[in-house]
Amino acid sequence: MIPHDFRRPLTIVAAVVAVLSLAAVAAVMAIAFGNGVAPVWVTSTALYGLPLAFILMAALVVDSVWARRRQ
Repeated sequence: MIPHDFRRPLTIVAAVVAVLSLAAVAAVMAIAFGNGVAPVWVTSTALYGLPLAFILMAALVVDSVWARRRQ
C-alpha cells in the first residue's frame, strides 16, 4: 500500500510525465512531417513516457480501490 503522503506527489509526477510524453510525441510527428529525424532523447521520451505514466496512474488507482475496500 502506498503511504498517503506519497499519493499526491506520485499523481503529479505521473501527470507531468504524461504531458511531457505527449509533447514529445507531437514533436516527433512535427519533425517527421518536415522530413527530419527526431533526436533519440525525444523519441525515447515519446515511447517510454506514456507507458510509465499509465503504470503509475494504474498503480495509484489500484491502491486507492484497495484502501477503500479495507475500510
